[in-house]
Amino acid sequence: MTHRLSREQARRIVVRAQLLDADRPGDVVEVAEQLGYIKIDPTAVIATCEHTVLWSRIGWSYEPGQLKKAVEIDRLLFEFQGAFHPMSLLPLLRPAMRRHPERESSRQWLEANAAFRSDVLARLRAEGPLTSREIPDTASVARTPDGWSGSNQVPLMLDLLARRGEVAVTRREGRTRVWDLAERVYPRDLMDLDDDTAARELETRRLKAAGLARERSVWTRVGKAGEPAEVEGSSWKWRVDPDALEAAHVDVDGRVALLNPYDSVLFDRQRLAEMFDFDYVLEQFKPKARRRYGFFAHPILMGDRFVGMLDAKVDRDRDLLRVNAVHGFLPFEPEETDMIRAEVNDLAEWLGARVTGVE
Repeated sequence: MTHRLSREQARRIVVRAQLLDADRPGDVVEVAEQLGYIKIDPTAVIATCEHTVLWSRIGWSYEPGQLKKAVEIDRLLFEFQGAFHPMSLLPLLRPAMRRHPERESSRQWLEANAAFRSDVLARLRAEGPLTSREIPDTASVARTPDGWSGSNQVPLMLDLLARRGEVAVTRREGRTRVWDLAERVYPRDLMDLDDDTAARELETRRLKAAGLARERSVWTRVGKAGEPAEVEGSSWKWRVDPDALEAAHVDVDGRVALLNPYDSVLFDRQRLAEMFDFDYVLEQFKPKARRRYGFFAHPILMGDRFVGMLDAKVDRDRDLLRVNAVHGFLPFEPEETDMIRAEVNDLAEWLGARVTGVE
């Protein structure tokens, strides 16, 4: 059966699946379990991505220490490939870990550096958690710096071994990752799934997080999970999470959400354009003269509509949240202005700052 959805119904499904309606989740783990991952990014114009994503869902009761506790003490989340994931997802990732690296050049580099790999693992086993700076570079074959990595081969080896499930990030000291053997970070009683089962379960989890996704989207990669759907005015083939269909028939309780530019709900630009009439462009890498909304402007979601962009920056020396502009796609009604102002004030309070700038 193919489900036929209006664009409004499609938006409701997405907003609810992304925990952006008025029914806020209770804690960090609940958010991670639903979204599947919480992206880590150091850009902190207002606050780093991982914390903004959680605050935009949980609200005033979220504190950064809750994320640290869930990852480093309770071990309910784990860091992998630039994001925090719920530990329940790890069994689904392990088959791909066992196959890594699949690229021939990486296989050759790992084979050529077999002694280097052994050195890294032996040092972690003997000394316990270490940063990359504390591990000697004994590589026999070095990769040429590519702009993302320098001449030190240790971070490259650690990242590769992490993707193989041999090492893991056990904690962070500031923004610095501290590494250990994966067997001392991950639970030992994980399910062992075959490749096909894990792949199907991953697609199901991705669709659960998206609610509604394009069948061929490289951002969500849901395959044939869920059930087929058509969206009013769209020529794309869609897949919908059957458990999310109830949301299509329930009005979104309106609230304002200020979204980090790296929030996962923003990644599929074509879905944003077709469902929300939102042609989102991240202007971080544009020359200043070509920016319309600001270096790292945060999209403003109101209910199930994107209504504008918040251009703001934290001045940590003065404990100020400087609002440079609130760009409305259409003129705001007085009630909408009040709702946005209240959310900005809540953001400032969470940051421990005062608001200054445009009214």
